Formats: sequence, C-alpha cells, structure tokens
Amino acid sequence: MADPKGFMTTPRRDWPRRPVGERVRDWNEVYVPGALLPIISEQADRCMDCGVPFCHHACPLGNLIPEWNDLVSREDWRAAADRLHATNNFPEFTGRLCPAPCEAGCVLAINQPAVTIKNVECAIADRAWEEGFVAPRPPDRLSGHTVAVIGSGPTGLAAAQQLTRAGHTVAVYEKDDRLGGLMRYGIPEFKMEKHHLERRLEQMRAEGTKFRTSTTAGRDVDAAELRSRYDAVVIATGATAWRELPVPGRELTGVHQAMEYLPLANRVCEGDIAASPLSAAGKHVVIVGGGDTGADCLGTAVREGAASVTQLDIYAQPGTERDDDTEPWPTYPRIYRLSAAHEEAGELRTAPAADADARLFAASTLRFTGDADGHVRTLHLVEVDAERRPLPGSGRSLPADLVLLALGFSGPDRADGLIDQLGLELDPRGTIARDGGFATNVPGVFAAGDAARGQSLIVWAIAEGRAVAAAVDHCLTGSSRLPTPIGPYDRPMNV
Repeated sequence: MADPKGFMTTPRRDWPRRPVGERVRDWNEVYVPGALLPIISEQADRCMDCGVPFCHHACPLGNLIPEWNDLVSREDWRAAADRLHATNNFPEFTGRLCPAPCEAGCVLAINQPAVTIKNVECAIADRAWEEGFVAPRPPDRLSGHTVAVIGSGPTGLAAAQQLTRAGHTVAVYEKDDRLGGLMRYGIPEFKMEKHHLERRLEQMRAEGTKFRTSTTAGRDVDAAELRSRYDAVVIATGATAWRELPVPGRELTGVHQAMEYLPLANRVCEGDIAASPLSAAGKHVVIVGGGDTGADCLGTAVREGAASVTQLDIYAQPGTERDDDTEPWPTYPRIYRLSAAHEEAGELRTAPAADADARLFAASTLRFTGDADGHVRTLHLVEVDAERRPLPGSGRSLPADLVLLALGFSGPDRADGLIDQLGLELDPRGTIARDGGFATNVPGVFAAGDAARGQSLIVWAIAEGRAVAAAVDHCLTGSSRLPTPIGPYDRPMNV
C-alpha cells in the first residue's frame, strides 16, 4: 500500500451528489461530474492491503481490490484498469449499480467506515475510457464453434464477450428493440446514463459478437431451430416473472407492476415517446415494495412531478449500525441506507406521513378502493410485527392515483414458450435447473444468471456470465482457459 497510515489519517469521502433541487429537474446521473477523480487517490490510500482481504470473498467476481487500490493511489491508471478488467467485463456498470457487498466485507469496516471500493472501481473504469485504455479484443483465430446467447442483460453480455474472445462465433438474441435487458429499460437514466452501455456494445461488436434485437426466442424463432443451428445455447433471460399482490382491488385501473412503469420512463429518455402513458405527473403515488426497484420508481415519480410519493416496506425500519450478533462482519448487513431517490424524496417531503424519507416501514397492503369509474383512489394498509402479523388498531389509508408493485421476481417468464419448447426442467423455486457445470437437462443448453440463480445482484449476474462461458468453452473444446469465478451453487456470505 502506498500510505501505510492512510486508513488512520484519511476519513471516508464519497462521490458527492448534485443538489436535489437541480438533479430532480433532469434525468442525468445524480453525481457531480468530475468530482470523483480529485478525491479518489487518497480514498484508495485508505485500503490496508490486508493479508486476508475479505473484500475478495464478498465480491463474487473475485475483484483484485487491494491491487487496484494501490495502483490508483500511485495514479497508475493503465495498470489499475488492466487489473480491474481482469475480473470484471463491465466495471462501469457495477461501479454505478452494485450495492457493494465488497465494502461490507472490507476489514476496515469492522470498526470504521469502509474503503470507497465502489467509487474507486467507477473512477478506474471511467478513466480507462477517457484515456483510451479500453479497446476491442477480437480473437486471434476462430474456433469454428457457434453459440447462441438468449438475453442481453449483464449475464448474457458477459457470457457473449468471454465466448467471443475465446474464438467462438456468438449471436445474442434480445426480445426488446434495444440491447441491455433491465440495464436498458429497468434502470433509470439517473442511476446509469445509457451511453455507458452503448460504448460497451460497440466494443463487443468490434470484437465480433453478433446481436439480434426484437427477436423473442421461442416465439419469433423456434427454440428447436436455435438448438439445431448452434453448437451450444446459453439461456440468460433473467427472472422477469414479477410477483403479484393478490388483494381486493388489484384489478382497478392505475395499479401497475413496476416493470410496466419504469420502461416507459426510459423510453421517454430514449426519445421514443414524448411522455409516458403511466406518468406520475400530478398524481398521488404509492409504491409497494422496499427494495431497489421501488427506489427506482420513487426517483422516477419525483422527476415526473408526482403530487406525493410514498414507498411501503413490509420490514421494520433497520438501524444505522450493523448488529454484530445477528449480522456479523463480513456479511452484508440490513441497515438503514439513504439512496439518492430517498434523499430527494426526504428533502422534497414527498410523503409527509412517512416514517423516514418517503418510506413507511412495517406496512402491509390490505386492499385498494377506487372511484365509480374503476380507477384506484385509496390504498388501505396495516402495520405488522416482525412475523408480518397485523397490529390491531393500526389500519390507515393513503391517497393513491397510481400504485406501483415492486415486489421482486420469482423466476423466468414462461410466456414466450422457450422453456416448454426445449423441455427444460425447473427447480422447486421455479428457476431453470442445472448441474454443477451450468448445464440443463437438455444437451448443449446452459442456463445462467437470474433465470437459474433467481433474483440477484448485477455483480452476481456478471460472475454467472463469465462462469457459464468457461463451462460452454470446455464443453465445445474439451478445455478452457476462461475464468470461473463462481459455481452455480455458490451463494453470498450470510449468517
């Protein structure tokens, strides 16, 4: 490490965000442009270069975090970019979208604020693009093997890039009109501007990866045809079957799934439509679900000009410090976190009746009621205990012209027919079953990402893509030099 006392002398400083009043008037990323680089070298100096760096284990990609922290502290950006890309195909994605389990596993986090690993990662990735360190890496020769990757989310893109670089001819099939999966139409522009995605796609095209958009495997192209046309097929369609809320009034107009709402806002940013048909402008909005997707809906509704926005979380409000008895270091703790969207909602007071920022904690939805035209107008809720049992006398109601369900996803959507056409077996959770080598019950067909693992983080998705690429490469050639950062049964560090 460049400064042996850095962790004792330098306080943690995060990438500053733009003022709330400024950033809610646009869709640009929330951070102050150019404000990260001036502070990042001294932040990298806080890394202790631990003898046993648990940040490695907390990150499924096995990122070489102490190595690139040291290189950044010395301002050797090219070498830092090389070490970062050695384990992560898309660090500018994870540097913006990952909740950073690596920081929860930072040894410094035992009794101090963790190293700003996520910010350092993002700074390296952005500097690499600015300095021209990121270049296409086409294979020296082609293997003669062909692979179809179904899905262009982080898993599909990582698998495709790894397999292309190994010399295989890869075609990626995407059901939407643009590439990127949830990164394109699920993640709002203020969390990641889409030019970051576009330049990676251009890199992949230059390397030789082929893309087929507006093509739904199982509907636009028969699954059996795909299997016969390619030597191997990788299913990386994600877990897009959203969870429902079966309560009275669910059928009312104005009650929508989050993934019906968010893509329309993204299409406005893409210039496809002038305004979203589900816009929150002037409406009282209630978001059911306390996770990241709910926070994305919150930030979007605020920017659309909602009259009020409230987010319901069925869990009790967590504390601000790790509970060492129930969630000891280095596990990822459930603590009170203030996302950019919650910071905005809190400062703008979008939900005056909320417990904190825009959130009502320990809140369970009972029913919706509407007007004579069948449009939702009120959400009725009740407070619950730790076992989700209603507390007597705690019922209340909220005005609701637009209700967004952000309850997560249960597994891959079967509506396109892909799973049934191939005859794929599912596990008890409803995700695609696979063996220790990522292979399904159908020879030559592999499954990776949320479609097989279940709903997870972007960093796990990329790790799955890299790992399944190694499995496919080995199947096609008998050996592989591609890395396998995780196995299909690996799970995050938990108590």
